[in-house]
Amino acid sequence: MTVYFIGAGPGAADLITVRGARTLASCRVCLYAGSLVPRELLAECPPDARLVDTARLTLDEITDELVRAHRDGQDVARLHSGDPSVFSAMAEQMRRLDAAGVPYEVVPGVPAFAAAAAALKRELTVPTVGQTVILTRIAQRATAMPEGEDLATLGRSGALIVLHLAAGYAERVAAELLPHYGADCPAAVVAYASRPEEIVLRGTLDSIAAQVKAAGIVRTAVIIVGRTLGAEGFRDSHLYSAERDRHVC
Repeated sequence: MTVYFIGAGPGAADLITVRGARTLASCRVCLYAGSLVPRELLAECPPDARLVDTARLTLDEITDELVRAHRDGQDVARLHSGDPSVFSAMAEQMRRLDAAGVPYEVVPGVPAFAAAAAALKRELTVPTVGQTVILTRIAQRATAMPEGEDLATLGRSGALIVLHLAAGYAERVAAELLPHYGADCPAAVVAYASRPEEIVLRGTLDSIAAQVKAAGIVRTAVIIVGRTLGAEGFRDSHLYSAERDRHVC
């Protein structure tokens, strides 16, 4: 039997992938984070599936559930919000499954930053303006950041930066990025992306923190800072240019 790590998407139940929904429908056991995964998604599970909310479980308890289901001959869906490749704690679960000899597969999902970009109606990589996106977070009430990955260091690149798990510290984020991006740099915050309660804030680096505070946003949001958010009059991509030799692979 197999454990399937499934990206549940950013919030809207219909943003799970077709593969994810099909896999979910075939598993007799489903572990999900009740505070992050929409309840509507659980309707995709078999009617008699065992549903386990992991919101209050430790890593050991989650691992025990996965291993037990495997030994009982049951496929397991392990639902993660967004895409499990970033900020999901999937790596430590896979490490423990490797040690227990339990096979697993990963089904990708729509990440939160992609849903936020869609809400903003913006491409995050714009020709001649910005071609790099940094996905990161800050060290606050979580694991410390590795050396060299603090905002002051990352901000020196000037690349568009997307911060997860940082909405409650918007003032700190703005203060640390301001010397590198400038007060007038476009910034945005999207909370509950793709959900009915979605909130979209647009501003600049010197104004966005006040908007976040006024809106009462403290979680389930991403902060985006970079010049591509406000890009206009940029050069068209060479991809579809008439000057491009389309006979060259």
